[in-house]
Amino acid sequence: MSHSPYKGVFCAVVTPVKADLTPDLDLMAKHCKWLLANGCDGLAILGTTGEANSFGLKERISIIEGMVERGIPGNVLMPGTGCCAAIDTINLTQAAIKAGAQGVLMLPPFYYKNMSDQGLYDAFAEVIDKIADPKLKIYLYHFPQMSGVPITYGLIEMLLKAYPETVVGMKDSSGVFDNMAGAAEKFPGFAVFSGADDLMLPLLKRGGAGCITAAANVSSVLNGQVYNGWVAGKDVDAAQEQLTAVRKAVSGYPLPPALKALTARNTGNDGWLNIRPPFVPLGDADRKALFTAFDAAGMQMPAAA
Repeated sequence: MSHSPYKGVFCAVVTPVKADLTPDLDLMAKHCKWLLANGCDGLAILGTTGEANSFGLKERISIIEGMVERGIPGNVLMPGTGCCAAIDTINLTQAAIKAGAQGVLMLPPFYYKNMSDQGLYDAFAEVIDKIADPKLKIYLYHFPQMSGVPITYGLIEMLLKAYPETVVGMKDSSGVFDNMAGAAEKFPGFAVFSGADDLMLPLLKRGGAGCITAAANVSSVLNGQVYNGWVAGKDVDAAQEQLTAVRKAVSGYPLPPALKALTARNTGNDGWLNIRPPFVPLGDADRKALFTAFDAAGMQMPAAA
C-alpha cells in the first residue's frame, strides 16, 4: 500500500530573482501556473535547481507562502525543506504543511560527511517527532553528487519501519538507474521519482512514481506526454527519445542559468537572466550554443501566458 499523495510529473522549479537578487514572486507564480497548464502534476519548489541553499530560511518561507498567495494550490507543492540544522528543517517543513503542501522533499543534513545510517535516521526522526503532525509526508532526496550524503537502502528500511505513513517516497538524482529501480522494487508502495528525464520511462516500467526534474521547466509538455501516455498504455518511446534529447541539450551547462536563459527567450523577459551567486548568467557564446542544441531536439515550448 502506498501512502504517497503524489505521482506523475513534478518540475524542479527555478526561482526567478529581481535585479537586487530578491525573489521575484510574481514572476515565479506565472511560471508555476504555466507549468501546471503544460504537463506538470506538481511543483518541487526550493530544490537544487531552485537554488534553495542560496536563500535564507525567511526567504524560503516567503516563497512558499508567496506562491499560495498568488493562486498556486498548496496541494501541488512539494517544497524542498532539508537543511543542515534540524530546527531550520522543522520550521520550513511546518511552513510547507501550513501552506497546504501534501509532501516535502527533504535532504539529509549534508554538511558532515560519512555519517552512519543510524545518525541520519536520528536526524530524520528528530524532525518527524518534533513536528508530530499526521499531515507530514516526506520524500527523501538522494543526490549524493551534490549533497555528499547518500540515502541508502538501509536508511530507507529503518525509516519505513518506524514511520511507514510519513516517509512515503524518494527523489533519486543519482543518475544510477539500478539504485532507483531497485528502491521501487525493494520497497513496494514507496514512491520513487527519477531526477533524470532520460530515466523517466524506464523507471515507470519498473514501478516508479514519476519524475521530479529540472528540464521540466522547459520540457514539461514532453514529460506529461510520456507519463500520461504510459499510464494510458500508449507507445511513448518517441516522446521519451525527444525528452532525452532535450535533457542532454540543457545538461551541458549549469542548469539554473541555462533554464533561465531558455525561459527568458520564451517569455521575452530578460528578468529571468538574473541569478544569485555563485551562479553566473551564461555568456553569449554558451547561450547561443544552448539554444542551438535545444532547438535541434525539436522541442517547441508553449507560448508564455
